[in-house]
Amino acid sequence: MSKALIAMSGGVDSSVAAYLMKEAGYDCVGVTMRLFTNDEAAVSREKSCCSVEDTEYARAVAFRLGFPYYVFDFSDDFRRKVIEPFIDAYENGRTPNPCIDCNRYLKFESLYRRAAELGCDTIVTGHYASVEKRDGRMALRKAADETKDQSYVLYSLTQEQLRHTVFPLGKTRKTETREIAASLGLLNAEKPDSQDICFVPDGDYAGVLEHLTGKAYPAGEIVDKYGKVLGMHGGIIHYTMGQRKGIGLAMPAPVYVTDIIPETNTIVVGANEDLFTRTLIAEDFNWIAYDTPPETLRAKAKIRYKQPEKDAEVFALPDGRVKIVFDEPVRAVTKGQAAVLYDDEGYILGGGTICAKGEDAPYGERDDETE
Repeated sequence: MSKALIAMSGGVDSSVAAYLMKEAGYDCVGVTMRLFTNDEAAVSREKSCCSVEDTEYARAVAFRLGFPYYVFDFSDDFRRKVIEPFIDAYENGRTPNPCIDCNRYLKFESLYRRAAELGCDTIVTGHYASVEKRDGRMALRKAADETKDQSYVLYSLTQEQLRHTVFPLGKTRKTETREIAASLGLLNAEKPDSQDICFVPDGDYAGVLEHLTGKAYPAGEIVDKYGKVLGMHGGIIHYTMGQRKGIGLAMPAPVYVTDIIPETNTIVVGANEDLFTRTLIAEDFNWIAYDTPPETLRAKAKIRYKQPEKDAEVFALPDGRVKIVFDEPVRAVTKGQAAVLYDDEGYILGGGTICAKGEDAPYGERDDETE
């Protein structure tokens, strides 16, 4: 019998994933990762995925399904590999996606190693995505329920990790997941989905950054694209590309953040049309579909978790980075976010972190004209 380690958050998805693995005949072990203390991130105990209540939900499900359950403290790894890069990104004018780093370094690295120590050959989570074998390789595919698809945040998985990973909910719709949980009498069957980053449950990124670092971030100038000073900002950590609300300017027409320049502590604003571009460059690229990618290919590219993919031409650069040229301009390409490539059937080709954008961005060079 194969032994599976189930990553359990206390939510309905991981609970039903555990049930499905148990029903499939796996010898299951439930695990909750303790990633931070509530005081460290200034998070109330009621609003954190690391709350006592969530742990008790997970423990109760494991007991109900009849398999052992553990809580592992990965807080040191979480701070080094998720929190510190999160801070560094905002301080340098980027907008990070810490959920991607958490999946990459915690669930499928730290937890992967712990699974091996426990004799488990399979890692299981409640993500909505599918792992399949395709053309002699392991493939990652979008979920059947596209409204819940989470493949975007899983692009960093390697072939080795995919070989030992199961996402039982990949073919299941969220309504079906809740129905299964209700039929089992699970207490979390109607528990609301988490909508925010676990250590920023109120969406106050700047407040969490100030708490974590103990810093007061300096004010600076807000300028237009010609360099004209329009006002002052309260610290670049308060801003992201495409932002309209909270800029603090009284202007005759709406303005949006079009660039963040950490070197001069400057925010650039402009019209909505200033946010559109066709070209970006992504670094730290992980190819799932290829060992060695073709120099050019057609794909659909996604640059935000909630945005649809757009048709593009893709160029694999000699230095390992990837240039993506969209058929039509896309809005608010943002450094620090992920650019993920899909084929027409919903399989992920690969993904990386956006590091530059601009119509004139040359191969392998950085373009800092705009964000």
